Amino acid sequence: MEKWQRVWRFGIRPFLSDQALIVLVRALETNDLRLMQGRICSPPPLDELADCAVLGCCSIGFAGWQGEGLTTVGEVERFFHRICDHADTALGEPAACRHFLNWYDETPRSIMRRRLLAEVRLALSQAPLAA
Repeated sequence: MEKWQRVWRFGIRPFLSDQALIVLVRALETNDLRLMQGRICSPPPLDELADCAVLGCCSIGFAGWQGEGLTTVGEVERFFHRICDHADTALGEPAACRHFLNWYDETPRSIMRRRLLAEVRLALSQAPLAA
């Protein structure tokens, strides 16, 4: 298992709802251009833009935005940092989430989509969906 997969499986996935995973599957399957690499969200998470509507996000931010009903840059940024903090704690390693984030940002989009889609589908197949 690669480091990014370990972080995803044991550090990130446990803190995402089934609904968040479902929307992530759809975005990966359809190559939704709102699913971005190289940044948390657009507009960027700056204090003066915290109340702005979100236009696109990384995979973690997207899960919160589309799966949890978050609407502003500030809400998505807080969600992103909360998930990363949970991952670091769960894995007992400061900044453990970087292994997933670096892989996600640096992997060519077509490869990232295919591999992350497999992981998200695996996660959904392992737990019953909430009603």
